[in-house]
Amino acid sequence: MDCRVVLEAPVPVYDVVTPEAAVGAAISKVGKKLNPDLSYVDIEPRSRRSPRGAELPPATVAAGEGLVALELEMTVYDVESEDHAVRIARSEIGSRLEGIPLERLSCEPADEEETETAAADATEDAEAEADSDEETLLPEFEEMVEQHRE
Repeated sequence: MDCRVVLEAPVPVYDVVTPEAAVGAAISKVGKKLNPDLSYVDIEPRSRRSPRGAELPPATVAAGEGLVALELEMTVYDVESEDHAVRIARSEIGSRLEGIPLERLSCEPADEEETETAAADATEDAEAEADSDEETLLPEFEEMVEQHRE
């Protein structure tokens, strides 16, 4: 089973003036920590609601310091259960975001079409890489054969 896991991360940022600047700084900070190893994790600001139901911005800024709510979403493949998928996602993401707690927002089985598309893309990438390797290796091989004939 493949699952799409969404985790919430409260990310502290410093030297920001507006909530928009805080969101940008938080996404950049998390992106640097996750890339290139986890470049497949989607990072989005998390909308929040007040106890009365009013929509709040994803960031709170006071005295140049901000706290930003981010959603981190990734697909986990070949898991036994949804809880297993969440543990794997927390482990993978959490090991790169030390000191930032991760809370489960959702975990749903991935669409078969999405999984098949991802697998097809990976196969195409592997085939393209193999083709490019053949293009660079074959001329060298031909040169070696010609040298041996002489």
